[in-house]
Amino acid sequence: MSWIDIAAAICAQRHSQKEVVTASVDDLHFIAPVYKGWVVNLKARINFVSHTSMEVGVRVDAENPKTGETFHTASAYLTFVALDSHKKPTTVPGLVLEDDLAKKRAEEAALRRSWRLKRRKTAKKN
Repeated sequence: MSWIDIAAAICAQRHSQKEVVTASVDDLHFIAPVYKGWVVNLKARINFVSHTSMEVGVRVDAENPKTGETFHTASAYLTFVALDSHKKPTTVPGLVLEDDLAKKRAEEAALRRSWRLKRRKTAKKN
């Protein structure tokens, strides 16, 4: 889980060119085990950008180095907030959606953001 957060933070920092903090981790799914001695590959990408926050999707694959087979082992969505030099939230550059897949990811991320904000609002009431 730590590697997922690190990979996502690097992705968010590269996009925003700012310090970032993890705001939430959503939908962390473990799909298959990673065995001792296997190679782990993490891929992170920005799915959605709001004013000061970004959703980053992370996919974890593991490779059996003896057979060369790769397995999808985990996926997660994390939200990061960019910080200015005073550690306050700051504006994030927009996201260029270059293809249909990127547009689909952005639409799905916008829905997840809406659900996340709704859950947060409900939690504050309780």
